[in-house]
Amino acid sequence: MTDVSKTRDTRLLIVETALRLFAENGYNRTTMRAIAQEAGVSVGNAYYYFASKEQLIQGFYDRIAELHGHACAEVFGADASFAGRLRGVVLAWVDVAEPFHEFGKQFFVNAADPESPLSPFSDESAPIREATIALFREVIEGSDVKLDPELREELPRALWLYLMGVVLFWVHDRTARQARTRMLVERTVPLIGKLAGLSRLRMLRPVSREVAALIADLSRPTPAEGP
Repeated sequence: MTDVSKTRDTRLLIVETALRLFAENGYNRTTMRAIAQEAGVSVGNAYYYFASKEQLIQGFYDRIAELHGHACAEVFGADASFAGRLRGVVLAWVDVAEPFHEFGKQFFVNAADPESPLSPFSDESAPIREATIALFREVIEGSDVKLDPELREELPRALWLYLMGVVLFWVHDRTARQARTRMLVERTVPLIGKLAGLSRLRMLRPVSREVAALIADLSRPTPAEGP
């Protein structure tokens, strides 16, 4: 086994051990020492890979993103329709995240803090955010949808924001296998598909471009506040 493979396996072991202990004992009651002991590594080794429990949650996000990317590859190979690809990508996230639903609330508490590095809008979350936006770009580029060019440029980021809304609903969904979240996706994706398709109509182009401009403005970095 190469050093790179060993490093990756150790990181994954620590993350998966932490997730299990978070589920069994709760996030606040789980210490880094307990995680290290259960994973069979030294405390120093655990801190070498993750400086804090918060970084462990970032490791969880990385793992979910990796599994989601693999699942989306199957979606892209099976469907050329915009709505079908979008539906597949969003439901793939729900499927991948399902085993972690019981403690999704704790992750949301951390992620909802705008000052937290775990916020999906933080600089620390940028790699995962951009990777997910790239998946939505692939949804569009590999599909048969015809879009106003300006909306095409901004739509992947808008679809990422849509996914964030689905994730928020998922956190609060207490139905079996998050059935209501799945229903939300099944019912809203066709609407998004219809609205996207209408953007190419000349009479609606000014509206679609206003939407594109709004998405672009919302996506710009927040200016630093003065003293």
